[in-house]
Amino acid sequence: MKKYINRILLSALLVLLVSGCATTSNKDPLEGINRGIYKFNDVTDRAIIKPVATAYKSVTPSPVRKGVNNFFNNLQTLTTVINDLLQFKFTHAFTDAGRFVINSTFGIAGFIDVASMDNIERHQEDFGQTLGYWGVGNGPYLVLPILGSSTLRDTTGLVFDNLTSDVIAYAHRKGEVKLHNQLRVAQTIDKRVMLLDASDIADNASLDPYAFTRDGYLQLRASQVQDGLVPVELLQDEDRDSHETVAEDAKPVAANTSTK
Repeated sequence: MKKYINRILLSALLVLLVSGCATTSNKDPLEGINRGIYKFNDVTDRAIIKPVATAYKSVTPSPVRKGVNNFFNNLQTLTTVINDLLQFKFTHAFTDAGRFVINSTFGIAGFIDVASMDNIERHQEDFGQTLGYWGVGNGPYLVLPILGSSTLRDTTGLVFDNLTSDVIAYAHRKGEVKLHNQLRVAQTIDKRVMLLDASDIADNASLDPYAFTRDGYLQLRASQVQDGLVPVELLQDEDRDSHETVAEDAKPVAANTSTK
């Protein structure tokens, strides 16, 4: 019990740190460190995770992959229900709880998404979104080892969700370490398969994949916090950043042209 209390206190401390950092004007004050971790993640992904995910996609029939994805989405529904309630979205909580019951029973532990067949809407909420919903700012952008893009607020949310509603983490706390590891590896591969095309786009569409990934993540999270609406000021900031980047990139080009 003492261990769990300490973890909750740590989460509360992180929330306070998020609140203190909410007004920072620089979205990426730890860019130097983040880029180092991003590089580590990229090397690990290219060497291990992406090849495994690609092989899994190649040898596993689509219906099986879809079933595995449905299974993990169903487990995450518990997190969504708790955060629906924390945001006072009681209608969503009722709907998502219904989805979980239907898919866990008629959907054979969630491998079949029966609820979607019945046109029952699916929501996705986590504690990072809940903090944002109640006005807590992102804090500095972070890149976590293996896990990738986050912010101080979202990392706090990840810790909270892990302690309260992550079924896989619960298996570890109950001593089922082997089961936990197997499920976590399978979940990681499933997520990576879903991102295969997106990672190729990031690599090919930008001169700076790190900045592309960071800005895309921040826009996505802003949209999720506001239930699908990206704040205009964020779009304006990103547009301003992109114009500044273009201008900076154009300077050496112009200089090189003039010397010819």
